[in-house]
Amino acid sequence: MKKGNYNYIGYSFHKTIPVMLGYLFLGMAFGLMLQNVGYNFVWAFFASVVIYAGSMEFMLVTLLSGGASLIHSAIMTFFINGRHIFYGLSFIEKYKKMGKAYPYLVFALTDETYSLLCAEHVPEGMEEKKVFFWVSFLDQCYWVTGSTLGALVGQYLTFDSTGIDFCMTALFVAIVVEQWQEKETHISTIIGAVSGIVFLLIFGADSFILPALLCAVIALLVKGKADAVFKI
Repeated sequence: MKKGNYNYIGYSFHKTIPVMLGYLFLGMAFGLMLQNVGYNFVWAFFASVVIYAGSMEFMLVTLLSGGASLIHSAIMTFFINGRHIFYGLSFIEKYKKMGKAYPYLVFALTDETYSLLCAEHVPEGMEEKKVFFWVSFLDQCYWVTGSTLGALVGQYLTFDSTGIDFCMTALFVAIVVEQWQEKETHISTIIGAVSGIVFLLIFGADSFILPALLCAVIALLVKGKADAVFKI
């Protein structure tokens, strides 16, 4: 490993500590659930390496234990993780400049990693693509470690993990507050919040994310066009 990479690892580790704390515990919860339906730590490890989609991995436990078909699993995956399409839209041009890291960065763009990268201001003297890579890679390492440990621990003891997933909600709240304080205009945040609330009331907690994201993207595109026309 090049000596300069240690600086990037140290910087990225500091930035990803909140995600680490959440991913270790959530990953352990996933590993415990997988162990409980008969799949050991080897399955937990490879699921986290290859699938790496937190909410879908939790659903995977239900699909495996229920004997779901491949088609049913594919449809569920699309609806659960379809929101990543919208996340990726804002990073298309940026990621195209990332060279060989491009495919992995696309694969590793989870909710939490996206939130960190959106708020990231790369220090002078550091390369953006290396910071983005190490943030993404470390986040996945946390998840893989937590999942594997959870499955290993699940072989020997059980405990109540109710409410452990709230740490991710707390992380998102903290990131939103930080971005609110840094931005001069809050129209994007307001559009996202209003879209989420409206569609939550219409479709309920299980189905509101995709239509809310679609509405927010359209509203922001319209706003962007209006800003360009009127030079706001």
